[in-house]
Amino acid sequence: MNYEIKGTPLPVVIMNVEAGETIKTDKGAMSWMSPNMQMATNGGGSIGKAFGRLFSGEAMFQNTYTAMGGPGLLACASSFPGEILPFRIEPDKPIIAQKSAFLASEAGVDVSVHFQKKGMAGFFGGEGFILQKFTGSGFVFLEIDGAVVEYDLAPGQSLVIDTGNLAIMEASVAVDVQTVKGVGNVLLGGEGLFNTVVTGPGKVWLQTIPKNVLAGAIGPYIVSK
Repeated sequence: MNYEIKGTPLPVVIMNVEAGETIKTDKGAMSWMSPNMQMATNGGGSIGKAFGRLFSGEAMFQNTYTAMGGPGLLACASSFPGEILPFRIEPDKPIIAQKSAFLASEAGVDVSVHFQKKGMAGFFGGEGFILQKFTGSGFVFLEIDGAVVEYDLAPGQSLVIDTGNLAIMEASVAVDVQTVKGVGNVLLGGEGLFNTVVTGPGKVWLQTIPKNVLAGAIGPYIVSK
């Protein structure tokens, strides 16, 4: 499989696959494809895996597309203004991502639920107690809200992040939360009560405009009839 990512601010990943090769996608992610791509909808394994995807923010069932009788083409577009990032998953290098990040992957990549080890980080760290974990082998394509900024944290190096801006991280990165100090800062600063703290070693990918922030910004200008 080879691919190209085109377009901004609503990008699309165009995947050119070999005969017999299968691509897994999120529900409704297919934008266009060659006629020989055969679609199938399934739970992607056991019932436990299906429910795990449901808890992690994905659809319970996945769509698979297989190139029949020759090479094929499959394109999946982003559902929100932002970026599509490709990651090469290896057995010893899983990736952790925010809920609903998954767009498409090669058949060898597994999507499962990931629980934060620290309860406080889970409930107040920005994306809830449950995240997505990508394991196995192959390429996975993940959606980022807005633009992306990448940091490579050294062992022990930390970064304080506003809620919702942490999009993706390597599994070696530790996540915790810290309380915003000062009653005035909490009540008047507009930053909420908690911030997310990530500590290396490992890479983190931050997003500049989480969906909920954009929705809050444009909400007052939307007049319902």
